Amino acid sequence: MYIDVVPNRSSPPAVLLRQAIREGSKIRKVTLANLSDWPEEQVSSLRRLLKGESLVALNHAFTITRSLPHGHVAAALGTLRRLGLEHILDRESCRERDLVVAMIVARILEPASKLATVRGLEAETACSSLGSCLDLETVTEDELYQAMDWLLERQGQIEKQLAKRHLEHGCLVLYDLTSTYFEGRRCPIAHYGHSRDERPGNLQIVFGLLTDQAGRPVAVEVFQGNTADPKTVAAQVEKLRARFGLDRVILVGDRGMLTSARIEQDLRSSGLDWITALRSVQIRSLVDSGFLQLSLFDRQDLAEISHPDYAGERLIACRNPLLAEERSRKRQELLAATEKQLDEIVVATKRKNRPLRGKEKIGIAIGKSLGRYKMSKHFQFTVTETSFAYERNLARIAEEEALDGIYVLRTSVAPQVLSAEQTVRNYKRLSAVERAFRSLKSVDLKVRPIHHHLADRVRAHILLCMLAAYVEWHMKQALTPLLFTDEEPEAGEALRSSVVAPALRSPAALGKIQSRRTTDGFAVHSFPSLLQNLATLTLNKVTAAGRPMQMISTPTTLQRRAFELLGVTPAA
Repeated sequence: MYIDVVPNRSSPPAVLLRQAIREGSKIRKVTLANLSDWPEEQVSSLRRLLKGESLVALNHAFTITRSLPHGHVAAALGTLRRLGLEHILDRESCRERDLVVAMIVARILEPASKLATVRGLEAETACSSLGSCLDLETVTEDELYQAMDWLLERQGQIEKQLAKRHLEHGCLVLYDLTSTYFEGRRCPIAHYGHSRDERPGNLQIVFGLLTDQAGRPVAVEVFQGNTADPKTVAAQVEKLRARFGLDRVILVGDRGMLTSARIEQDLRSSGLDWITALRSVQIRSLVDSGFLQLSLFDRQDLAEISHPDYAGERLIACRNPLLAEERSRKRQELLAATEKQLDEIVVATKRKNRPLRGKEKIGIAIGKSLGRYKMSKHFQFTVTETSFAYERNLARIAEEEALDGIYVLRTSVAPQVLSAEQTVRNYKRLSAVERAFRSLKSVDLKVRPIHHHLADRVRAHILLCMLAAYVEWHMKQALTPLLFTDEEPEAGEALRSSVVAPALRSPAALGKIQSRRTTDGFAVHSFPSLLQNLATLTLNKVTAAGRPMQMISTPTTLQRRAFELLGVTPAA
């Protein structure tokens, strides 16, 4: 660090505390503090100190009063501002906008309740420099709730701006749905429904996420917890056409969502194209009718077929042998686990003391056992008043095994627009939305537990999490060279024998995983661990000769590299 005096034309010169950072053959200056209002003797004393000279009673003249984790705040807040998200929230600066920005950044750094977020912002209890950077060191919980209400009113305009950035006519749009559970019972949109969290005893909400083809979040919508997946499609079609003004897009959704009814009533009637997959019962029908012959897969893993029930559409049949092997393994394990449960019932009917008797009681016990693993279709039962026996339905099992690893895509997109291979590749992009859900629900942003009970507050909470996911997506993309993420996915794609085969990592990614080092010699990180490392770069509140000032600690080589990749500076 050094003191730099910068001429200022007719005004007094600016006295700046600076640090020089080498970037290749260039030197970049980073301003750490403005010392222009310091007396000359204090500036002189600090200059001597920086040169390594000893000063008398230094501990009394130069005191660190507070040291706050700062680097991770600078990285997330800087990225948010670089993306222009502040101006998307509101063109004019206001306290509500700053509070929303604080909640978005806090969600990336340390997901917590709104009360805990307040504690992390307030000057006395701050756990990072976020409150200081946004001038929010005096905040109440009610202010955060009011800011959430302010944000929800702007959701339509915010999503419209994001769609304008990332979606265009004829583009690919990914849509998927998930659920998350409540601990409480007082939210009007929380209902019992199909739980993807394996928590059927809890109330839940359902929310759908729209992303671009790269998996970048664009829009989110919350539904009641008992809403079936297909029932959400019409709202997304309306959003794409009316709100975003897109009359030509290709909507990609899974087989449980884009059903035949939804395709006819919502997509075809609106002029939108789609890519989805057939259900297992529909695939079985194709096999039984002879339109899908399993011998097609003897020499290839992908084939286009047609069927009169899907006039004007293309059916692309695929078989993944690794997926077939995994499904067979899982089926055998579930069959064995179910048999273990059923054996206990057999023993109960034969025991000497208080044996299980009566068809009704035996049937109830069987139902409980079968409900756990959902394997009843693969067994045949014999139940009397005093006994119970079972055996595997080998014909039914063999029938299902024949379809292991087979899936059939259904699309309205012409082959001139998307080849069969491109269609398969685009359907597999849904995994990007699934990764976004994992990040939202458990890995990074932690949507749950939901601490709100008003319907609009829940909607605002989900919107905050989506905006945090938007910022985090861009951060991960920029920081890829320092993360375990594959930097050269195209090289891995070139190694695949077929688009149906599982994705492969590039040689560079495998080398990074094995050595735990980047090509620049840095330790490879996960995203959370890299944020933890950046947090060690501190914002120090210093008192020098009775005058308060702020100083940022010297970044490590790794931290400087991270900021370079993000295109932001650590300056507060």
